[in-house]
Amino acid sequence: MSKFHLSKLACALTALSLASLSGAAGLDRSGQASEDFSSSGTLAYISAYQIDPDISGKEPNGDIIGDLGEKYEGYGYGVKTDINDKFSVGVFYDQPFGAAVLFEGDNSLTNINAAVDDRKKTAVDVSSDSFTGLLGVNLGVNNNFKIYGGPVLQKIEANVKINSQSPALASVNGYDLNIAKNDAYGYMVGAAYVKPEIGLKAAITYRSEIEHDANYAESMPFINAVNTQLPPALRLDAIQTKENQLTTPKSVNIDFQTGLNPTTLLTAKARWVPWSDFSITPPLLDKNGVALNALQGKTVDKVKLLEYDKDSYMLEVGLGKRLTQNLAVSGSIGWDSGAGNPVSPLGPTEGYYSVGLGAKYNLTPEWAVSAGAKYLMLGDAEGLLAASGTKIGEFEDNDAYLFGMKLSYAAK
Repeated sequence: MSKFHLSKLACALTALSLASLSGAAGLDRSGQASEDFSSSGTLAYISAYQIDPDISGKEPNGDIIGDLGEKYEGYGYGVKTDINDKFSVGVFYDQPFGAAVLFEGDNSLTNINAAVDDRKKTAVDVSSDSFTGLLGVNLGVNNNFKIYGGPVLQKIEANVKINSQSPALASVNGYDLNIAKNDAYGYMVGAAYVKPEIGLKAAITYRSEIEHDANYAESMPFINAVNTQLPPALRLDAIQTKENQLTTPKSVNIDFQTGLNPTTLLTAKARWVPWSDFSITPPLLDKNGVALNALQGKTVDKVKLLEYDKDSYMLEVGLGKRLTQNLAVSGSIGWDSGAGNPVSPLGPTEGYYSVGLGAKYNLTPEWAVSAGAKYLMLGDAEGLLAASGTKIGEFEDNDAYLFGMKLSYAAK
């Protein structure tokens, strides 16, 4: 029987895992990949990617909503090494959550009659940073089993501006939200089984939810007009800065690969995120939204800016093929369930199907450069603004393109 080792089989789908979940359910971007740490030896990499989404829709009255998906970039890096046969350490950086949306033109989420440009468009910008430190312990007679874990430092910030010319959205016209960048801590734990002689590696990784004590700075200009009709004792705040919780979701990643022959590798990935537990509830928007509903004789317990109905599931299968000693190519197909429908117009798609191609070239036995591209067929969705319960439109036949590069170093 022919034997082959992972160190000699240069066709892992590194290029295609640069940002395999960008444009996926909820606010997911990086997928928080963890398969690199379960490899043996010393590993270091830096990666960069760009996503170009094309997302447009149609309002209930038939008006067209032009492309609202903003092009965005991201990067990651990591280093991992074995201290000895039993212990290994590593540090990794990624950008796990984000959003970039801009409504322009003439639609419900723009206000073309506003006096200043800043009040004509609805825009969303969410960004995050994650630093993970890991310690791994090899177990078993042949060190085939590994357990690993460590702390996660996460930073997150957001800016939201909602502007509208629609009477149905009058209460949120001019709404501004700024969540200043803040730090919070969680953890990651996992286990892996490896059998290098047949190219087998299987790993499962759990990342905890992370609770941020976020600083919400909000402004609701519409409240000033409401206050002129209320007695002083019942008047509402139009501006407020207050601390409130924002909890990013936990996740489970499963990574698998096995050699089919000395030059071919099969890979598979799965991911679960309980987005149904996630929401963003700015305190001023919540308080004023409940009060405005009460003035209209309606009882509402909570008014949220963003929430999801369902958990998300992702599956991806790929094949890697070494063509020469230095060159390998790869391909993949993937599916993401999305996080329910209707969805927020701040990210109006429900999951995707994807196809990808990539290549990896070894510059030296240790150094390699990878490049990859993916096409994502984004799922159709109905846009519903959670803060007002107003239907914005139908978003159909949308897609996105992903391009990435990775420079890596690996040595046994």
